[in-house]
Amino acid sequence: MTGSEAPTTFRLAYVPGATPGKWVRIWNERLPDVSLTLLPVTAAEASDVLRDGGADAGIVRLPVDRTVFSAIPLYTETTVVVVPKDHVITAADEVTLEDLADEVVLHPLDDVLGWERPPGEPAFERPATTGDAVELVAAGIGVLAVPQSLARLHHRRDVTYRPLAGAPQSGVALSWPEDAHTDLVEDFIGIVRGRTVNSTRGRTQPAPQQDEKRRAESAARRKPAAKQTQRSGTSKGARRGGPRRRS
Repeated sequence: MTGSEAPTTFRLAYVPGATPGKWVRIWNERLPDVSLTLLPVTAAEASDVLRDGGADAGIVRLPVDRTVFSAIPLYTETTVVVVPKDHVITAADEVTLEDLADEVVLHPLDDVLGWERPPGEPAFERPATTGDAVELVAAGIGVLAVPQSLARLHHRRDVTYRPLAGAPQSGVALSWPEDAHTDLVEDFIGIVRGRTVNSTRGRTQPAPQQDEKRRAESAARRKPAAKQTQRSGTSKGARRGGPRRRS
């Protein structure tokens, strides 16, 4: 690379709640000459951004269109219910869907749990975003079921959350277009999968001279020692050439 060339860049999209910081740090250590650009996107935008080439890969929410994208599942999130801090639900360590039967359960338009129908009573109107829904929870309008990372992202001092058993869960994956599996994408896959810098997987291959050296050493170990053969032959000859006893 010359001084006049633009630096190589890897663009990583990520949805709300995803935390790619650890992988970014490893990337910067291993590939200091390739800058990694983070692109925050909504869960609904992620597929279009990847499909249109706006990012090389993305930390997205499942499911993805497997006819277009490759994906490596990373983890599945715990679903929680967000409630006002003085709500009776806070007395429990875990909540069930039945516990929400008499509650107004908010269902934001950017919901990522894929409810066919949330439990409890529907609100008069669906909030536009999860952030808007959390504000309504704080105002005592209802409660909200979300992945735990989104509850943390929209944390407020006047709300809290509890694990919600039996609810749908949201999976998070590394995804990229199938027809754009580049060397840099493979490098990031290696980091996400925990490969070491010296791993033989991925695009890094042993140098040809190293392969030739190993083959030569292996062949040398298979050759019999010449001195050992000579000693063995001399001993046998001496026994055959000894003096005969007279009859």
